[in-house]
Amino acid sequence: MMLTVTGLSAGYDAIDVLHSVDITAEQGEITVLLGANGSGKTTMFKTISGLIRPTAGEIEFNGKPITRRPASAIVGAGIAHSPEGRHLFPKMSVEKNLVLGGYTRRKNRSRQRELLNQVFELFPILHEKRHDPSGSLSGGQQQMVAIGRALTADPRLLILDEPSMGLAPLVVKQVLEAVVEINRTGIGVLLAEQNATQALRIAHRGYVLAEGRVVLSGSADDLLHDSDVRAAYLGM
Repeated sequence: MMLTVTGLSAGYDAIDVLHSVDITAEQGEITVLLGANGSGKTTMFKTISGLIRPTAGEIEFNGKPITRRPASAIVGAGIAHSPEGRHLFPKMSVEKNLVLGGYTRRKNRSRQRELLNQVFELFPILHEKRHDPSGSLSGGQQQMVAIGRALTADPRLLILDEPSMGLAPLVVKQVLEAVVEINRTGIGVLLAEQNATQALRIAHRGYVLAEGRVVLSGSADDLLHDSDVRAAYLGM
């Protein structure tokens, strides 16, 4: 088991958004978190990444506690987070944005270059535009930079928060295909995705959050084909 979250509560300004949440993400799998806006998905990811301190509960990664470790140490342990909204440096080149993601690997230049080349293989358009300011790219290409930046941290678990938000359907398909390809390399993926149908089709396991609580969990296939689940929680 790669990631184990137990009894996690967290929020902002002493008001909890998450309430005693339990989830697990297995080694080498895609685990998807589904739920409406405000259900707690982003808060969950920020807490796992060390950007928010939990008010209760524990987080373990590969059998070691990371609940109170700083964000930089969590990246070093093997968790990389591509946040909602991309948060690129728009005036910096694509390549410099990508290299920043590998800051924790800067002492191993050969590995850093290898990871950068892997990103260019996954997203060839980024190699073509590597010297362009990231802010000049299309929305889909910027999302590729955001994912690539996380990959240059050499993660064992990649957290992706709404990677298809605001993208055209064809680009959504390309991004989700890239997620599958990343997972095939052995990297576990923890994914929040607004398109529940497409997310469940590529995932192994899913959790549904509502008002900061897990209300459903199971295999992605079971969640996708349960008509009651689709109607009540996934808006399908």
